Amino acid sequence: MASTNKIVVIGGGVIGLTTAYLLSKDKSNEITVAAKHMPGDYDIEYCSMWAGANFLPDEYFVSPWYSVGAEGSAHARWETNTWPVLEDLAQNHPEAGIHFQKSVVINRKKDAESATGLWFKELLRPDPWYKDIVPDFKLAADCDLKPEVDNEASFTSVCMNAPVYLSWLVSQCCKNGVVFKRATFKHISEAATVHASGQKPDLIVNCTGLGSLKLGGVQDSKMYPARGQVVVVRNDPGAMYSLSGCDDGDDEACYIMMRAAGGGTILGGSYQINSWDSQPEPSLAVRIMKRCIEVCPQLVGKDENGKQRGIEGLDIIRHGVGLRPLRHGGTRVEKDNIDGTAVVHNYGHGGFGYQTSFGCCAEAAALAKEALAEIKPKARL
Repeated sequence: MASTNKIVVIGGGVIGLTTAYLLSKDKSNEITVAAKHMPGDYDIEYCSMWAGANFLPDEYFVSPWYSVGAEGSAHARWETNTWPVLEDLAQNHPEAGIHFQKSVVINRKKDAESATGLWFKELLRPDPWYKDIVPDFKLAADCDLKPEVDNEASFTSVCMNAPVYLSWLVSQCCKNGVVFKRATFKHISEAATVHASGQKPDLIVNCTGLGSLKLGGVQDSKMYPARGQVVVVRNDPGAMYSLSGCDDGDDEACYIMMRAAGGGTILGGSYQINSWDSQPEPSLAVRIMKRCIEVCPQLVGKDENGKQRGIEGLDIIRHGVGLRPLRHGGTRVEKDNIDGTAVVHNYGHGGFGYQTSFGCCAEAAALAKEALAEIKPKARL
């Protein structure tokens, strides 16, 4: 009987679960996922549960240190390879909690030189690299634009109900024999003791996101948080909206997306670099709600007297805060060896984990296969 490859994946967010799912398709892999947080947990560290999450090519809320969006970049390649999978799930697997939605992206003239506007630049080009990937891409006619708007694009995208989708990934992993364990580690080498077989694993895959900042053996000082605050409401916006900036500061933003399968509508947001504050800020929540209504008045509609409603018209489910796992220099996807154990790193995805997940994790899985191929011949000597 052929021996199996014993793999431990650390991390239960969208990247860890997607990597484990792809690795589990190879029946020669025997996988244990070990994570502090799992789907269903609501914690500031567990960013995946707070995500919208949608497919917005060239995710604009990213660090100036990222080189993303340009055609031919790793980021663009990952998004290009992720879209067909998400499209298929939305069309053929409703149990995954993904649906199609129109996405409207509005670029204001005043935001051209702002931090957010510069991050938004690639997304709002009249001929963006992704226009032939997403369906129904269309630029609004100049005569239909408000005076303060430079251009406006729309296309068909997808939005995920993050808790449902993460649980679906777990179910697919379980179907393929993956074992899940709750665990915390001070040092990555400790993951060598948790494989379900009781044996030392051949490979550890590190998908700990922001946890890689303090995880012994990794301690990646390039990692840093970008705090995101959202309001989840029951109101239906009718489409997803993203604005190139807002008048409340460079570290605040405006976006609206309705999750599939009754997951509510996400109103955002903020992008507060190096902020670890776990509690929702009431004044920021008010600003988020006001600007989302300004962009999308149909969120609340009009009262019985025909007057536009304000934030009192929002039916709030919860307020939330999550920390996006950013990394100076971009996402780390590479092989390593720590204390004699082969490791593949896959972390530092910032605010674009979902929309790059299948493309990026497929490359991490390929590196895992390479690492195992390098190990196995030595094991036979």
